[in-house]
Amino acid sequence: SSRSHFGSSLRRSVVALCVGVNSGCPEYASDIMEAFAPFGMNPPQQFVKHVEPGCPYRQDDVMAPEQAVSTGTTIMAVEFDGGVVMGADSRTSTGNYVANRASRKISKVHDRIFVCRCGSAADTQALTGFVMNYLGQHAVELGKLPTVNTAASLFKMLAYQNKDRLMAGLIVAGWDEKRGGQVYSIPLGGSVVRVPYACDGSGSGYISGLIDATYKPGMTESECVEFVTKAVAHAMARDGSSGGMIRTLVITKDGLKESALEGNKLPFGP
Repeated sequence: SSRSHFGSSLRRSVVALCVGVNSGCPEYASDIMEAFAPFGMNPPQQFVKHVEPGCPYRQDDVMAPEQAVSTGTTIMAVEFDGGVVMGADSRTSTGNYVANRASRKISKVHDRIFVCRCGSAADTQALTGFVMNYLGQHAVELGKLPTVNTAASLFKMLAYQNKDRLMAGLIVAGWDEKRGGQVYSIPLGGSVVRVPYACDGSGSGYISGLIDATYKPGMTESECVEFVTKAVAHAMARDGSSGGMIRTLVITKDGLKESALEGNKLPFGP
């Protein structure tokens, strides 16, 4: 009889637990505590958030919000004598879903200034739009082309002031009359550093050693293009969030040279 009493009490406990968790009512919470007490067991605690009256969000969304989707990319830029080479893959991912297989991650900021974007596509596109606006006004006031350093400083200012709200990694690169070709790295957090080469995104961790071993100071334009293409191809082969095609952009005093390498023509593949 004691065994049957144990079984019926346990069933009541489970029923009370299920009803109490699903309803969220306080009267069931005491029933759960009493049902578990004879067995020396503590029911799982459920922390409830306070929802203000008139809150526009559903209660279940507040109690158990969805996890943010993971994003990924591989972006890169290298400085050479006379300009810069920028490169990126073209895959925009939303978790395990490829949202766009031919996206453009190298965005124009001004005539000779571009930015490689990684992190949240929405955040980086918004930042780029603000900087394009401010830099355009600045160029009109100056009466000449703005410098790459000014563009990088604007990106840094916006990224740093909103660092708690943004997920944005940026590489600003371009050419100006004052300093020639320049590459500026702006990682998460909003710092800015001028570097001879930069790589960011989820695929960058796979190729950091390859980049350090392959990079040579004083490379020519064609060597830089080959270097960027090879590095990004290796990242695409290893990183599931990087893929599609490789887009490269060469920025010099004479203008822009843009090219795209299809996925079936990469120098390295899985």
